[in-house]
Amino acid sequence: MVNESETDVFIMRLLDDAGISFTYKGARTKRITEALKTASKTGSGNSGFPEFVCENEDFLIVIEDKAKTNKQALYLDENTMELDMDVEAVKNYAENGALHYAKHIIEKIPSVKEIFAFGCSGNEEHHIIRPIFVDENNYVVLNEVDNFENFNSENINDYYREIVKGLPSYEEIELAELIKKSGELHEDLRKYGQLGETDKPLIVSAILLALDYGLTIDSLDGKKEGETDGAIIYNKLDYELKSSGVGDKKDTILNQFSLLVDRPKLNTINDELGMTPLKHFTEIIQDEIFPSISDVKADILGYFYSEFIKYSGGDGQTLGIVLTPKHITELFCDLLEIKPTDKIFDPCCGTGSFLIAGMNKMIQLAEDENTIENIKQNNIHGIEIRPDMFTIATTNMILRGDGKSNLKLEDFTAQKTEDLRKEQYTIGLMNPPYSQDGKESEMHFIKYLLDSLAENAKCAVIVPQSIMAVSEGKDYELKKEIYKNHTLEGVISLGKQTFNIGVVPCIAIFTAHQPHPENKRSKFINFKDDGYIIGRNVGLIKTERAIERKKHLLECWIHNKPADSKFMVETKVKPDDDWLHSYYYFNDEIPSDDVFKETMEEYIEFEFEMILKDKTYLFKE
Repeated sequence: MVNESETDVFIMRLLDDAGISFTYKGARTKRITEALKTASKTGSGNSGFPEFVCENEDFLIVIEDKAKTNKQALYLDENTMELDMDVEAVKNYAENGALHYAKHIIEKIPSVKEIFAFGCSGNEEHHIIRPIFVDENNYVVLNEVDNFENFNSENINDYYREIVKGLPSYEEIELAELIKKSGELHEDLRKYGQLGETDKPLIVSAILLALDYGLTIDSLDGKKEGETDGAIIYNKLDYELKSSGVGDKKDTILNQFSLLVDRPKLNTINDELGMTPLKHFTEIIQDEIFPSISDVKADILGYFYSEFIKYSGGDGQTLGIVLTPKHITELFCDLLEIKPTDKIFDPCCGTGSFLIAGMNKMIQLAEDENTIENIKQNNIHGIEIRPDMFTIATTNMILRGDGKSNLKLEDFTAQKTEDLRKEQYTIGLMNPPYSQDGKESEMHFIKYLLDSLAENAKCAVIVPQSIMAVSEGKDYELKKEIYKNHTLEGVISLGKQTFNIGVVPCIAIFTAHQPHPENKRSKFINFKDDGYIIGRNVGLIKTERAIERKKHLLECWIHNKPADSKFMVETKVKPDDDWLHSYYYFNDEIPSDDVFKETMEEYIEFEFEMILKDKTYLFKE
């Protein structure tokens, strides 16, 4: 049975975790104390205080809580979410009481015009936390939240802007601008360069790399001492790559960039442009894309690659390619608690998004320049089978000054796992190729990666949920082998919006070379609501809930915070189980007294009716 002091302690802990200072059953400043000296919920004119008052420069927060979730709110109309403000409702329900105090403060203090009032109920495992935005004219009951992460000084203004005012987030604005740029660049690459979907990102990669090496627009003029613009860019790359650390992979990269020289259309002055298409592309990339490379810690080339495919009428699926969103690559690093001393390996590295995320995380945690340099030169490793993707990944790494010499153009599953184990990779990250007829399945790639890692290495993969549910055939045999030789730490189910291609993915996390203990309780989490949605014309975008949802996930995964079974189930597993939250889910919420009473009344009415109908046999053992 939950008591109100237990709820108070839970709310205190959430406020502390979010970095929000508060006073408990009191106020820090005289003006709030004065305003509340007649705020009794009984209407007697005596003083009254909510459980918590939080004051900062931008917003005032008041919080009222109740022990039981059935005392969360009493609405006059649940469709409009109009709260009942009668004395009994204000006294007995959390949201009603919170609104009472907020309206009282706004009425008494003219300078306070906007307040976030929270009604909270329950305990750590089963709770409801709902904000209400209150101003001098009205109030709006907002969606439930998991914690107070959006309401600290760092995030509250963004929450206010996006949720209360309904304005697009700054990230959404930036993404819309990037999509606009990629659309314009795609059209120019098609119109003036007559380039195909796989050629376009290579041209962008080559120009970005040449600019990074110091190429100037003035050096491109259509003909300079017999050299075409393409030859000038190509020769610049040839010269710089010799000393870049890519070693014998230089020829592979330059071979992919040979279209700079081989395509006459790119190197002929266009009458409409008044310059060669290559110079035109270089101007656009220099002015609009290149400045973002150092600021945006993401796989920009991968983003352009995926956008170009979309503009060409595909989604990457037909090529067996599903590029991983930035928030997922960053989540992998957080879930595995990557450290600066780790050695990261992505055997299907594509354009390098996991490697970039891992490198960013390690550098963020590094304490000195020597550690950072070691990370860049020794701790980032990847394999890619496609020459064009390998070239884009290598360009990505060069642009960030790291790991370029540790990328290999090879077939991962053609390598010997015992040779790869000698490399002592401590972290495995992978989005394996989209499974196609005649190709190895995702389960095959998972086992191969686990077998290739160091003992006790951590491994995270993102695959279709169907892979975790196999119970027959070749993939089932592989699943049993994984269970026999490695440990399943858990599986996090994601939403279908993650890739937006009809595949519903999940993240599976393992410990390598430790047979799964019989009594181990693995974690299965329903993270379909991750705070990201498909925005109109901009693809996947982050909502205000993403911050709090991720924090809740990491607290449960890393710090073993209790959660209701709708979110997480911890249980023993067997190979023939579906390794998914939906398979193990059960409703662990204890019915309230009112629900129990109602259910018993319904049963007694049913039994009485059956007795009257002479059907007492239904109740015999």
